[in-house]
Amino acid sequence: MSGRGDGDGAAGVWRGYRWQLLRPEPMDALTHMALDEVLVAEVGAGRRPPTLRIWDWAESAVVLGRFQSVRNEVDMESARRHHVHVVRRITGGGAMFVEPGNTITYSLYAPLALVENLDLVASYAYLDQWVLDALVSLGVQATYQPINDITSPAGKIGGAAQARRAGAVLHHVTMAYDIDHVKMLDILRIGREKLSDKGIASAAKRVDPLRSQTRASRETVVQRFIATFRGLYGLEDGALTRDERAQADELVATKFGTPAWLFILP
Repeated sequence: MSGRGDGDGAAGVWRGYRWQLLRPEPMDALTHMALDEVLVAEVGAGRRPPTLRIWDWAESAVVLGRFQSVRNEVDMESARRHHVHVVRRITGGGAMFVEPGNTITYSLYAPLALVENLDLVASYAYLDQWVLDALVSLGVQATYQPINDITSPAGKIGGAAQARRAGAVLHHVTMAYDIDHVKMLDILRIGREKLSDKGIASAAKRVDPLRSQTRASRETVVQRFIATFRGLYGLEDGALTRDERAQADELVATKFGTPAWLFILP
């Protein structure tokens, strides 16, 4: 279906699609990485409608950006000690420390037509506007800070990353609901010496999690996100197909779970 609707501005454009919600069971980090690649390809090929996927984490992880050096970003000994899995995603941007119950992550998979008239910087703001509306409704003074941060006067809330491929755009955001700062700083090499001349470094930014800003449960925040999206653009409940799960499993085995991918930048 065409991405251009007859409604009011941006909301009308978004409502020109039939959006589907995916919120499967908690998954390991590698499966999450693989699903992003599978689902953006399925949307681009027209086999899946534009989709909002809410992630639930089954394990703690550090998620590296596509162009980051493992040695520069992660203390691997500390990661092993804390049982934190280190993985690499297909989008750029900085390293993210995630824990079950402490992190809110979502992905949007949409036809490129949704952002075809926008440059990269403008597309970040455009694709994040609905979640800013949801945060404001929860009492958070949330704003967009170019190029890819969602922030507030109290500190950074989350970061976005994006990839465009095969006729579709993947846009995902990770937000801190709560955070173990001591563990995070033990694992991430924020502020430490650079060990490799490769890779794009993460910027150290003050993070203020949503738990302290909203006093609401994580599930309350997630449900507000879903309700806001549904109210603005429409959203039908959906499910991963058997083929999508099989493709993700194959990518975990052949790509995302391999040392060659994780250490593509050592």
